[in-house]
Amino acid sequence: MKATGIVRRIDDLGRIVVPKEIRRTLRIREGDPLEIFTDREGQIVLKKFSPIGELGAIARQYAYSLAQTMKCGVCITDTEQIIAAAGSKKEELQDAYIEPELELLMKERKTVVSKEQIICPIISQGDVLGAVLFLSGDEKHPLGELEEKMAAAAAGFLASQLEG
Repeated sequence: MKATGIVRRIDDLGRIVVPKEIRRTLRIREGDPLEIFTDREGQIVLKKFSPIGELGAIARQYAYSLAQTMKCGVCITDTEQIIAAAGSKKEELQDAYIEPELELLMKERKTVVSKEQIICPIISQGDVLGAVLFLSGDEKHPLGELEEKMAAAAAGFLASQLEG
């Protein structure tokens, strides 16, 4: 664990303020859920909670299977980061933070389709939790209606895993 040198007191309601510098560095915003862990040495660890991240193993297997079947790149994201990547560019995309433009597109709750990419939001219980992305490997194999339907099916499946 990295020491920051920052000390905060707990107030009379049991609250503690996470310093702005740390929130900015870790991309924690107002309303973001945090998971609380304790260990045997008495440490408290706060971790940003990602429901899609909880499905990490399933998401990786699913992305790999989709990429192999559809012959394109596949990414599964939460609202901040790529959780699973398969196919072309897997190494550079895995665990990368998503671009602000993608974050805005997800918030619109619509599937975005072009010949190069398909972005389908994962919506569970009314909340956008991430997206399924299909990425074309080259100009000879543009993405189309079948890929759009597969992305929607994948987003629906992942959403159902979070609800069940």
